[in-house]
Amino acid sequence: MTKQRRTFTPEFKREAACLVLDQGYSHAEAARSLGLVESALRRWVNQLQQERGGITPASKALTPEQQKIQELEARITRLEREKSILKKA
Repeated sequence: MTKQRRTFTPEFKREAACLVLDQGYSHAEAARSLGLVESALRRWVNQLQQERGGITPASKALTPEQQKIQELEARITRLEREKSILKKA
């Protein structure tokens, strides 16, 4: 029997990480109260700390600002590709 993998929204991940960073919960307390594996919560906390420091993550961003940056970077990449295709035509 296969165990189905749980998925979480960026908003949930951000709120979970904020419990540790802003509310003073320990990683273990927050993970236990949310029914999470502690290693996943630690990863989210580290990612949120980096995003707050201005580092854009490779994975899906947690903060709205970083999400907007990722969307704009993707748009720039798409437009540059379209531009190069039109130049070749």
